Amino acid sequence: MDDCARPRLLVVDDDNDFVDTATAVAESRNFYTRGAGTLSDARVAMRDEHFDLVLLELALPDGSGFDLVEEFGNQSPIAVVTGDISLDAATRAVGMPISQYLIKPLVQQQFCTLLENVQAGLSRQAGSHRRHCGAFVGDSSAMQQVYRQIQRVGPTPANVLLVGESGTGKELAARALHEASARSGEFVGVNCGAVAPELLASHLFGHERGSFTGAIRQHRGHFEQAQGGTLLLDEITEMPLALQVHLLRVLETRRITRLGAIGEQEIDVRVIAACNRRPQDALREGRLREDLYFRLAEFSIALPPLRQRGSDVLLIADAMLQELNERHGTAKQFAPCQRANLRLHTWPGNVRELRNAVYRAYILGDDASLCIAPVQTLDTRSADTEGMLAFPVGTRLDLVEREMLLKTLDHFHGDKVRTAKALGITVKTIYNHLARHASEQRAN
Repeated sequence: MDDCARPRLLVVDDDNDFVDTATAVAESRNFYTRGAGTLSDARVAMRDEHFDLVLLELALPDGSGFDLVEEFGNQSPIAVVTGDISLDAATRAVGMPISQYLIKPLVQQQFCTLLENVQAGLSRQAGSHRRHCGAFVGDSSAMQQVYRQIQRVGPTPANVLLVGESGTGKELAARALHEASARSGEFVGVNCGAVAPELLASHLFGHERGSFTGAIRQHRGHFEQAQGGTLLLDEITEMPLALQVHLLRVLETRRITRLGAIGEQEIDVRVIAACNRRPQDALREGRLREDLYFRLAEFSIALPPLRQRGSDVLLIADAMLQELNERHGTAKQFAPCQRANLRLHTWPGNVRELRNAVYRAYILGDDASLCIAPVQTLDTRSADTEGMLAFPVGTRLDLVEREMLLKTLDHFHGDKVRTAKALGITVKTIYNHLARHASEQRAN
């Protein structure tokens, strides 16, 4: 069974014999087990991964196990197994999120009963999205927090603001929220930065025939298409301020008016907004109205970057490679050194960069019996410094143009006017490039 599908145990104790014994018993019962000999090592482990049970000694070389309980007690069940039988320790444990307080030497039957209770609890929670949520892949503590937030707010009518770097899975989170809502309508998404500003109102609210030049037929906007469902407004900070005023009124009245129409129509749409910049920065720069922000952010979820998700990068890469193998009837695999490199790389482009890297590595594999090429050969850029880009000879021109556009946009913090001026192109050209890039991403 794959590690991510097995119950997970963390043993925190500086007694190596105890760790080895507990590990052997747990693994005989199909647990994935990890050991930590210090408080510091335990913190690293719990930030990297989610555990279904933590077996914790209180007396550790660099501090008290109680510190770990206070920091992570609401994240994973913690059972204290200690030789400290003092009254002070027992008193301090009262009221803390500790599932059991056991005294060493631990009787094996007690330990086995503890493990059986964990397995029974996981069986009852099967299908509850505890480990995964929607199409997400990952078991890190950072993502477990995201899953819990999605499951908590999903069934409510609250508007949600998703914040995270590009490629962290904001659309996946929006779709997971829609699934958790049990709303009967469709999920509809629109990228506010990929539609020309003068056309965005028509895209959102629709238009009547003849309402403007080129409007040769009636058009149902995204709000109408999402009736009874969920509408994702991606890159909300790219929406023109004048249109933000209109959107605010729609959210407050739950009514829309098509361009060129006279009457209003009621809507029942759950709105989810997303942005890849800190909302506070957009507010300060005047790119997002404060009243709209508070209306959209009735509940906020921060999507962690891949570099903060520990071993999730391995699970995601394996899932991507498996998808490619199934699609093409192959059986390629990652070399052990490749897996180490996957963890070491910081992945500034997050999951999107990882997908491109895995796909390119897959293509470079000459034979089904060969391992995937090392990750360091996967970058399309041979150098990338703060203000420079370099490309290998033979790089496709459209890739060079795309990377240059995205890098310049990032340099000017998404300001398309300044980007257009720097590159000597029109703002409309930028929108066309972004729309084509978005279409290619959807196709992939």
